[in-house]
Amino acid sequence: MGGGDSAGRLVRPFTLTGGRTRPSRTDFTLIATVTAVDPQPVAAVRCQPEHNRILRLCAEPVAVAELAARLDLPVSVVVILLCDLLEAGRITVRAPRLVSRTTPDLDLLQKVRDGLGRL
Repeated sequence: MGGGDSAGRLVRPFTLTGGRTRPSRTDFTLIATVTAVDPQPVAAVRCQPEHNRILRLCAEPVAVAELAARLDLPVSVVVILLCDLLEAGRITVRAPRLVSRTTPDLDLLQKVRDGLGRL
């Protein structure tokens, strides 16, 4: 490992989660949307700096996968941290809306066909 500006992560992911390897909830998928109830920093026993970074990033709704990318952390670690924040009432999570595939929107299909015809 080199010693430049990006010398690598000094804190191991298991340290961020307090040694936990599994989330306490199943609310979080990669495309679930997370929003901070209050983006102000949290001060709790299990609080890591990453909890506060998550709150700042979630001031506007953001997907779990995007959070992991912005934090440069594995999704599994981010989900455990999100569980902490959800259980503390600091965030809300919204599952993606399911789109019914049984009845196609004929008006939308017509508009798509017309648009493709103009290309």
